[in-house]
Amino acid sequence: MASHHQHHRSIAMDRAELFRTVRRATLNHARQLYHRLLSRLPHLLAVTLLVAAAQLFSAPPSLASAPRALLLWARANAFLAAAACLGFLAAAYAYVSSRPRPVYLVDMAGYKPGRAHEATRAESVRHFAVAGRFTDESVAFQARMLERAGVGEATHFPASLLTNPVDMSLRAAREESEAVIFGAVDGLLAATGVRAEDIGVVIVNSSLFCPTPSFTSVVVSRYGMRHDVVSHNLSGMGCSAGIIAIDLAKRLLQVHRDTYALVVSTENITLNAYLGNHRPMLVTNTLFRMGGAAVLLSNRRADRHVAKYQLVHTVRTHRGGASDRSYGCVTQEEDGEGNVGVSLSKELMSVAGEALRTNITTLGPLVLPLSEQLRFLAAVLLRRVLQRAGAKPYVPDFKLALEHFCIHAGGRGVLDELERSLGLSAWHMEPSRMTLYRFGNTSSSSLWYELAYCEAKGRIKKGDRVWQIAFGSGFKCNSAVWKALRTVEEVRETTNPWLADIDQLPVHVPKVAPFTYDVDKAPAPPSSKDDGHHDA
Repeated sequence: MASHHQHHRSIAMDRAELFRTVRRATLNHARQLYHRLLSRLPHLLAVTLLVAAAQLFSAPPSLASAPRALLLWARANAFLAAAACLGFLAAAYAYVSSRPRPVYLVDMAGYKPGRAHEATRAESVRHFAVAGRFTDESVAFQARMLERAGVGEATHFPASLLTNPVDMSLRAAREESEAVIFGAVDGLLAATGVRAEDIGVVIVNSSLFCPTPSFTSVVVSRYGMRHDVVSHNLSGMGCSAGIIAIDLAKRLLQVHRDTYALVVSTENITLNAYLGNHRPMLVTNTLFRMGGAAVLLSNRRADRHVAKYQLVHTVRTHRGGASDRSYGCVTQEEDGEGNVGVSLSKELMSVAGEALRTNITTLGPLVLPLSEQLRFLAAVLLRRVLQRAGAKPYVPDFKLALEHFCIHAGGRGVLDELERSLGLSAWHMEPSRMTLYRFGNTSSSSLWYELAYCEAKGRIKKGDRVWQIAFGSGFKCNSAVWKALRTVEEVRETTNPWLADIDQLPVHVPKVAPFTYDVDKAPAPPSSKDDGHHDA
């Protein structure tokens, strides 16, 4: 009986989800039609006035007498003339006020730590084995994860974690974050020539480290920004917080005229290395690395000629209210011994898949051709309404609408799953895989390393569209779509972190890349217990 009720509840939930899907798609289409109508409103008004003038003055004696005839008609039909003027003014106001201000990406800068911060996989395992309180089995587990993680031999750690003993102090954490943030912002301002006092909006996102004063206050103080700068500090929002910061900047740039927005995305590793033995928390040691990026946005029309991209869409999906497993699949907590770490659930991949499907349901009608939208809707009807057995879910072909894909380099498993589910090629996945290989998982800033890779490879051509997609705790899936305003031919050494490595990339990254390491105590033989693959 209970299973019968659960079945009916499942059907009801599927139908409710279908209704929301159709409603969302319908609203997206209505919104697009509305803006298309408004964009053509001046032409429609001009044609209407010409037709009206032709009717009024179908046979005027001369052009010189046309104004006089119009004046006589207006006096004779004062009410109609006033109504026409008011209607024209109302239409012009609606056209101007409803048009969103364009948001341009002027330039971006990714931070690349110096060689002193580089460590091979073997060095990182040996160092953590000595610095932490790991069992032999925990050391062996981290080594096995590194063999499968897709991370290369030159990723970066903060100096605080390369010392013995490790220095997980507040002072060391500040030093790491300030080095990354100042390094990225210094390079960005130098490359663009924009003065700090011309920036009207500052947004910094760092999920796990939120000091006082905030990072936005640190930036405002460091660069002497003006007293009325609008600042927002985002924390606790996971690896997709970079897109959230872009979306927030977009909304603020609709309100504040003729200004720049500085968005800085980073994560702190010093205070977030895990030194215990709880396996769901050990995975972060094998993936997360030091890094950050700064992005300069503008709503000044004069910047269109110098900007690289225009922001087309942002779509934010939050599945925290869908289920407890969505909410709790990535959490910061203490283990049984009081060690703080980030725990990654085994259900992370399925939760990410559900969030992705919800996100592309909203994004699809905004970017996909109508044929793909109809196929997607038909598949949903077959599976959820008609309950057709064997009907497979249809994933739209986004390659028909987008040229470049920047998928958050959370881990090998995430990239493999999205490559399969979205039907992408190795070429499309190359920026994400090489970012994971060279820089590791740099949290919310990984999307900018990936876009910088596309630029360094000379892939960005005028008119190309770029899809950035990231996942974050809570659980969130966020997207941004950009359109290239010009072919990116000039790549500045001060802003692009790939220039020293780009000629040697891409490289083949095997699914399993064994390596050897030596520690004082020999690790225990591999255990099959809880040896599943986790990704952030």
